[in-house]
Amino acid sequence: MREKVVAATVRALERAETTLPEWVLHRIRDAAARESNPLARHHLQFMLENVKIAGEDRLPLCQDTGLPIFHVQMGRELILDFDLAEAVAEGVRLATRSIPLRPNAVDPQTRRNSGDNTGPGMPCIIWDYVHGRKLRLTAFPKGAGSENMSLVGMLNPADDPFDFIVRTVAERAANACPPLFLGIGMGGSFDLAARLAKHALLKMDGRIEDAEEQELLRRINDLGIGPMGLGGDTTALGLRIERAFCHTASLPVAINFQCWANRSATEVIL
Repeated sequence: MREKVVAATVRALERAETTLPEWVLHRIRDAAARESNPLARHHLQFMLENVKIAGEDRLPLCQDTGLPIFHVQMGRELILDFDLAEAVAEGVRLATRSIPLRPNAVDPQTRRNSGDNTGPGMPCIIWDYVHGRKLRLTAFPKGAGSENMSLVGMLNPADDPFDFIVRTVAERAANACPPLFLGIGMGGSFDLAARLAKHALLKMDGRIEDAEEQELLRRINDLGIGPMGLGGDTTALGLRIERAFCHTASLPVAINFQCWANRSATEVIL
């Protein structure tokens, strides 16, 4: 079983690094078809060509192959006789050599590079426990360009969270390789808002945004920042909001930026 987890980790990372989910490609194609700005349309077409070449040659889509982030859905009835996190870490070490991946994991102070994308806190695993005996692993490599633009704001309860989101995107989007996907966490505590935002990105599977999300998406696209920040109709390709109750005196809002290359791949092990 441990060997299956290690192999599944390598497969999920290879697919995530070299291809995009079909729903993401559909959003880019749709944006290219609707784009009125010729330069923006060319950039969207270049993105699709980039994905095609990467898939044909089994090469990473981007030189920033990201930090190894995983979403693990594990059945409550599943009993394992090995350290699942360490098995995933072994898969990351193997994938770093075989794909290959750029070694991105460094000590936050000394900047010493582990050389294999593992180390304290790496790989980052987001756990969800579900009914039954299922084990499902999703690779979600996250590059620094978009992650560096992410933000948690501790707002006044009287503030408008959507105004805050639009202002933040206006200030930061051009540096995050747009058009963007945005995971938004609203409520909870300081740390829960950030986790909600990451979870929102992970659960963004091509579903149609609800009415409130569509209006926020319209406001963001009306900014005109466009692909690669050079102008156009499409600043964001999609967003999702997740909420939690918060303290009566608080309004935490987190925005997790994701670039156009919204990479992920899932392996079902059990």
